[in-house]
Amino acid sequence: MSQRQVLQVFEQYQKARTQFVQTVAELATRPQNIETLQNAGVMSLLRPLLLDIVPTIQQTSALALGRLANYNDDLAEAVVKGDILPQLVYSLAEQNRFYKKAAAFVLRAVAKHSPTLAQAVVDCGGLDALVISLEEFDPGVKEAAAWALGYIARHNGHLSQAVVDAGAVPLLVLCIQEPEVALKRIAASALSDIAKHSPELAQTVVDAGAIAHLSQMILNPDAKLKRQVFSALSQISKHSVDLAEMVVEAEIFPSILVCLRDPDEYVRKNVTTLMREITKHTPELSQLVVNTGGVAAVIDYLGECQGGVRLPGIMMLGYVAAHSENLAMAVIVSKGVPQLAICLSEESEDHIKAATVWAFGQIGRHTPEHARAVAAAHVLPKLLALYMDPDSSEDLQIKAKKALKSILQKCTHLPALEPLLYEAPSNILKHVVYQFSKVLPHDSKARRLFVTSGGLKKVQEIKADVGSALQEYINSINNCYPEEIVRYYSPGYSETLLERIDKYQPKNNRAN
Repeated sequence: MSQRQVLQVFEQYQKARTQFVQTVAELATRPQNIETLQNAGVMSLLRPLLLDIVPTIQQTSALALGRLANYNDDLAEAVVKGDILPQLVYSLAEQNRFYKKAAAFVLRAVAKHSPTLAQAVVDCGGLDALVISLEEFDPGVKEAAAWALGYIARHNGHLSQAVVDAGAVPLLVLCIQEPEVALKRIAASALSDIAKHSPELAQTVVDAGAIAHLSQMILNPDAKLKRQVFSALSQISKHSVDLAEMVVEAEIFPSILVCLRDPDEYVRKNVTTLMREITKHTPELSQLVVNTGGVAAVIDYLGECQGGVRLPGIMMLGYVAAHSENLAMAVIVSKGVPQLAICLSEESEDHIKAATVWAFGQIGRHTPEHARAVAAAHVLPKLLALYMDPDSSEDLQIKAKKALKSILQKCTHLPALEPLLYEAPSNILKHVVYQFSKVLPHDSKARRLFVTSGGLKKVQEIKADVGSALQEYINSINNCYPEEIVRYYSPGYSETLLERIDKYQPKNNRAN
């Protein structure tokens, strides 16, 4: 065989390998092909090609493996069991930028599925190799490495701490300062995934100077970047008062309120989430948000969206109102109660309803004035209905009951309470009757209205145990009226009158 023929054989072999990896990589982009590729044993065929002498074959085989591993945890597990990860980690330090991107993609695809698979990436030395890749000149390599690090960190605090210990955080903070928007996004996302697990991890992100750089990007025109920026700031703020104050001190207010009108709904949601995480800590932080117009802006936001994106806004109003009478009144004055009532009627998910009824409880529990504002929005019958609905989740029932009790204990607006006399079970009814027993002795107009509306008659029909608190409240109400009035509205009194009529002898008959 001549030298030319030998070269032709090698060329054909190279073309065949190239065509094979390219075809597999292409087939792996379509979910319907995955099972067939897996059954054909393609993983074991791709593994030796990671060490091929031709760089493009190495890169494409790594890309194919990444696409397969990305599909499900079984294929990711096959990558781990096939001892492919050590080869990839070694190559991350040695190969060109195209291979490094493909190798980092495989590590990310494996790590994303579970803490166990992410730990496998850590155990094979993947963290050090990825952190070194953050220092590469090529932004695409940095992006791929940051993405993989974020996927490792997101699972739990232990893995996140491993990412921190590998020295990733300062380099990720440098990445968010790079001009490439895609790199900024991924780096911000990775910092968010690290910060979310504990105050200590969030503090590590803060100590690296992340807040100042993140806060400078809140008005960036790129929506996907803003999503990640607000997510990261939220994950930092949520842990403690000190961390929330550091975020606020970066002068994000009132600038972030502009983003509540952003066309991207997830930007709006993440801004509201950040405000929720800040306001939940102290009255002072809540007051700052109120003073910058944050409460009114969130109420407007709730009127412009529907579904799960409403949840952080609803909770934010509840947190603000929970702190003090004045802050709860700020929610009321900003027309928060009618908007929450709309949310309660429009939303079908129990967890959103549960958050809404909790917010009502926080608003109405302070004073009779606060309770009246909630009651005037015709919310109390809705809360009762949710509590009594067997289809409501347990959490929704508990929160509806608690909100009802806390509002009822302050509510002196009797017209709003009266409908509950006819529907409420005994454990709620006693709170309703108690409020009537407190107000009626001091309000003659209310006493008259209570009779004409049928309220007094309804109270007489309530069956209460002798000596119970409910019976005492009923007695207090009855003591507000002449005895004959109470008798007149008592059950069976009409029959008693009829019996007296039957027994009564007209005077002219008696004279005869």
